[in-house]
Order: sequence, then C-alpha cells, then structure tokens
Amino acid sequence: MQVRQTAIEGLIELIPRVFDDERGYFFESYNKPLFTSLGLPMEFVQDNQSFSVKGVLRGLHLQNEPFAQGKLVRVITGQVLDIAVDLREDSPTFGQYETFLLDAKLANMAYIPEGFAHGFVALEDSIFSYKCTNIYNKAAESGIVWNDPDLNINWGIKDPIVSEKDQQLKPLRELFPHLVV
Repeated sequence: MQVRQTAIEGLIELIPRVFDDERGYFFESYNKPLFTSLGLPMEFVQDNQSFSVKGVLRGLHLQNEPFAQGKLVRVITGQVLDIAVDLREDSPTFGQYETFLLDAKLANMAYIPEGFAHGFVALEDSIFSYKCTNIYNKAAESGIVWNDPDLNINWGIKDPIVSEKDQQLKPLRELFPHLVV
C-alpha cells in the first residue's frame, strides 16, 4: 500500500495495491498491522455508507468532544472530491484544508483524524463508505457551511445539491471567533 502524507499532520491518503484480472479485482481496504505502523487509530466502532447522485455536496460535518471521530473514507462506486478541514485549535495548520479525489477505480482512501470537519461532493453517482473511531452523537454534531468565505474551497462544480440542514451550518469565524484563519 502506498501512503501519501499531506501538508497537514495526521491527514493521509492510502492507495492500496489492486489485483485485477478478467474476473474482477481484489484489494485490502484495512490492514491493522500497517495502520498501526503508520500511527493510525485501530479501533473503529462504527461503519457508515451513503449513496449520493452526481452533484450532491455533503458537509462540512464534525463531531465535538467527547464524540469526536477519526474517519477512514473511500468510495465503493463512483468518484468524489473529498475535503478535510483542520479545526484542531492548537494546530499550526488550523483552518487549512486538503482535498482528495477518491475514485472507486483507484480504491484510494483518506484517513481524517479527530478534530477535522469533513465533506465531499459526488462527481458521479457514488457510494461513499467510512469507518469511524467513535459513535455518532446528535448532540455533539456541528459543522461549517460548505461555501465559507474564509475557507474559499473550490468544490469543482457549480450549483451543488446541498441539504437544507447543511445550508444552515455556521461559518468558521462564528464557530471559532478567537481563531481567525
């Protein structure tokens, strides 16, 4: 498995070796010894899956302590532009984000540590899968509006389909007024 470190500490892309032939393909989507050697958490306690039609944008979501979640994300079918925003208050990269083009054909995945907001836009009809290090808790739910002017994220599409709930998320400056980017 190839590992691509990003400019943001703890945030990595994993590209597994895919074995394919006329019958189909095989790859390891999780390998505890490898993940341990990379310093990644090994206890995933919840798996989630969603389907999104092309143009759907989900996010930017996060879970506050004590329910913060690390996530191992990938697509099973399709392709998404995945975004992770560093919201760790003591991080030198607070407010910075990284993008990953997750593609079912590549089988690549991203590990997003606790303390990040996360979202994605479906570039094709896509099944999105993620393993979480903590359980979901509605009371701990938070997020940043997808079109936050300070983050200025280029989602790569015009007029995304965004839920009413996600449109009501707050801007970064409102959630962290003492930590302006």
